[in-house]
Amino acid sequence: QVQLVESGGGLVQPGGSLRLSCAASGSIFSIIAMGWFRQAPGKERELVAVISSRSGTNYADSVKGRFTISRDNNKNTVYLQMDSLKAEDTAVYLCNVRHQTRRLNVEDYWGQGTQVLVSS
Repeated sequence: QVQLVESGGGLVQPGGSLRLSCAASGSIFSIIAMGWFRQAPGKERELVAVISSRSGTNYADSVKGRFTISRDNNKNTVYLQMDSLKAEDTAVYLCNVRHQTRRLNVEDYWGQGTQVLVSS
């Protein structure tokens, strides 16, 4: 089992910045990718950004140029730097880790979610 602990959400004014962190721990064999999703009230969960084990990245079009995903492999931690925040970025942000076990099974783990509220 892999446990995820998220931090960094909160209330910020439009145009402001926040940095989210997600630390993975437990029985980690190989992390394939780490990413962030978000879910706003009444909307489906959507991918925000993902980073592979080789640091390849992919972003939702709505956040390109404003958000930056990064990871520290030594700490099994993924970060999401969010700049120029807009009201429409308001959502619960969830960390996701895609993990490969010693038996080469692939598992998805989710954090508990952290609220980001962009409001004046």
